[in-house]
Amino acid sequence: MRTSHIPRYADTVVIGGGTAGAAVAGLLAERDDRSVLLLEAGPDYGHLREGRWPGDLLDGRVLASTHDWTFTSAAANGQPNHELQRAKVIGGCSAHNGCIAIWGSRADYDGWASAGNDGWSTAEVIPYFERAMARLRAREYAPDEVTPFHGACLDAMLATGIPRTANLNDLDEDVGAALAPVNNHEGIRWSTALAYLDPVRAQSNFTIVGDALVEKINLRGSQAVSVSFIRDGQEATVAAGRIFLCAGAYGSPIVLLRSGIGPADELASLGIPVWLDLPGVGRNLHDHPGVTMTHHGTELFTSLMDDFIATGKTVFTEQSLAKARSKHCDAAFDLHIAPLTAPAPDADGRWECKLYVALMAPQSRGRLTLRDGNPQRNPVIDTGYFTDPGDHDLAVLLDGIALTREVARQQPFAELIGQELDETAGMLTAEDLRRNSLHYFHPAGACKMGPASDPDAVVDPMGRVHGLEGLHVVDASIMPTVPRANTNLPTLMAAERIAAMLT
Repeated sequence: MRTSHIPRYADTVVIGGGTAGAAVAGLLAERDDRSVLLLEAGPDYGHLREGRWPGDLLDGRVLASTHDWTFTSAAANGQPNHELQRAKVIGGCSAHNGCIAIWGSRADYDGWASAGNDGWSTAEVIPYFERAMARLRAREYAPDEVTPFHGACLDAMLATGIPRTANLNDLDEDVGAALAPVNNHEGIRWSTALAYLDPVRAQSNFTIVGDALVEKINLRGSQAVSVSFIRDGQEATVAAGRIFLCAGAYGSPIVLLRSGIGPADELASLGIPVWLDLPGVGRNLHDHPGVTMTHHGTELFTSLMDDFIATGKTVFTEQSLAKARSKHCDAAFDLHIAPLTAPAPDADGRWECKLYVALMAPQSRGRLTLRDGNPQRNPVIDTGYFTDPGDHDLAVLLDGIALTREVARQQPFAELIGQELDETAGMLTAEDLRRNSLHYFHPAGACKMGPASDPDAVVDPMGRVHGLEGLHVVDASIMPTVPRANTNLPTLMAAERIAAMLT
């Protein structure tokens, strides 16, 4: 139930009500009568039927931008700092995202398993992907929902040599373009808050506390015993039988570091008492960096889109998607081409459209560190983009730009989108990429999953923190390598799998 009452003890405390945390909390609450407390740093808007959810968080047509943590990257490696949007609200980034419900490649999960993570091979994770898809009400777009922009873009991709595929979630199919499966239900972004929390909100064993900023996890010896947090300016502590840290790709390493769990020398330099020297916390951070090529639609584009809207149809920003290979690819695929259009014309009646190309198998790694122990201060996030010694990532993305521009030159697509705008058309060199690259909203890896023999591993294949009892991490931070996919579904798969394995 949603309540302002904060219990002094819960059998299970879940930190973070985002994609993974909402799922873990909901699944454990519905399993038996043991008490579950979910602590969320952002607001909780209650059950959907209460009517209190802000419209932008429900609008499945376009990314939401409110309720943000205001993280920024550190200026480094020839890159300026830029915003790293993360949702600070119940449902987390599943209440913000573009609703793309894809899984990645067989190479991703078999790679996890071959690195010593038993139980994470492709064959073993598929059932949990299927459960997640059902919970999120994932669906395919109907033919009459496809905008002229996305339909023409798919044809242009085919003309460029990217074959049409019937299923972007075929983990054995390496290259292909199609309409992406999505978790928008009747126009509503079906977040994990709606899918996993609403069904259990009325249960007496379940409590959600919103606007609760977790300061640290408290330990007694090697046992995690309680969680300290701040709410309404007041500090509080709740004791726990077990703790699930699901604060997200950035948030989970932040909480571990503030709790004295991480590289001992780094913690000591900040004056944070060291409880456990775990060097991998905050390391192995990576994402899918990419660049955007921007166009303003032609008069023909405007006419076709106006006709589409006049029939009462909805314009969805993201529909089509391509998995593609660069000349440097040696397995599966290494690029996404994601066409985007605005949900409506601008004040001048022009339609903006974009072609975003992203690096899907990056070799570069970054790092997250604290400025100090203050929970109100954001960390230092070095994304590490394009820092791999052989410049592989730069070469792949330069290939991706060339391929994407080839798509844009195909007729009749080119007649719709016109010329690339000057602000991106001059992007040709490695230096241009360093200055203009953005994240794809898919950070992962800073609490890496792996066997105890891996010096950079933070958790084992069950999400248990190495060297501690009673503490699991479950979210995108545990991914050893980021999957070749938008990370919402892989993160949810991980939550489903770990929750199912628990007793």
